[in-house]
Amino acid sequence: MLDVGEGNLVYWEVCGNPHGRAAVVLHGGPGSGCTSWQRRLFDPEVYRTVLFDQRNCGRSTPHASDPDIDLSNNTTPNLIADIERLRERLRVERWLVTGGSWGSALALAYGERYPDRVSGMVLWGVNAARRREFDWLFRGGVGVFFPEHWERLVNAVPADRRDPDVVEAYTALLFDADPEVRRRAAFEWCLWESATPSWPPTPGLDERYEDPAFALAFARLVTHYVRSDAWLADDVVVRELSTLAEIPAVLIQGRFDFQAPLGSAWDLQRGWPSSELVVVDDAGHDAGAEGIQEAIVRATDRFASP
Repeated sequence: MLDVGEGNLVYWEVCGNPHGRAAVVLHGGPGSGCTSWQRRLFDPEVYRTVLFDQRNCGRSTPHASDPDIDLSNNTTPNLIADIERLRERLRVERWLVTGGSWGSALALAYGERYPDRVSGMVLWGVNAARRREFDWLFRGGVGVFFPEHWERLVNAVPADRRDPDVVEAYTALLFDADPEVRRRAAFEWCLWESATPSWPPTPGLDERYEDPAFALAFARLVTHYVRSDAWLADDVVVRELSTLAEIPAVLIQGRFDFQAPLGSAWDLQRGWPSSELVVVDDAGHDAGAEGIQEAIVRATDRFASP
């Protein structure tokens, strides 16, 4: 556990070759936490792979499912600072920075803040945390493809508690004093989150959300970040791509990624000549899909050599 201040402890682990090439994994969500699946993206004989649970999720404490949790110090700048603390703790000079979905945006923000600490990047389900990207997924844009799911999400908010911004409405419900109100709001939010990652879409609730504590923490952290635009000025990640000009990268994107449409990765690659865009034509946002996972492993294998 890494003490990052203000009562926060961040869980971390290292696996693979203790003398190998350093790589760090930034998980998605926000709030998904690191998983054993992420270890399988790296050759354990070559890599010293670092995984950690971002603030208030996974095994980090306090947990976002706690009734009285204060998320005010869970911000993108603080997550970037946590990554640096962990790098210093492990005495890593430079590392391969990898991440998917929200983790890709965090990786880009970290790389632009500390480019000298990054040897390369492998990103998937790529987005740049722009306001229009948040609006697309969480304020109805993608609902044109999933109208029944979007309508359910909106209509699940009690009539007397509706807000023009569904993110604000769910934030209030997720922090309601009544635990049953919180539970129902988390379920409906996570049912919406379950609709859009895979291609073709799969019905019902993704199994990871069957744990009520995970579902509540996840929904709270996602809405916390979305309502604050991830504490990033709009389009700043794209505007500051020049800081990554010398850093090689592989951007991996499913053609049918409804959560992070291909256009975002396209914009990034056009402004980042040392990056390569790999499009997996039969995949969506789910990094566990065969084509996406194979592309990630090929990329980490390519970066395995000094």
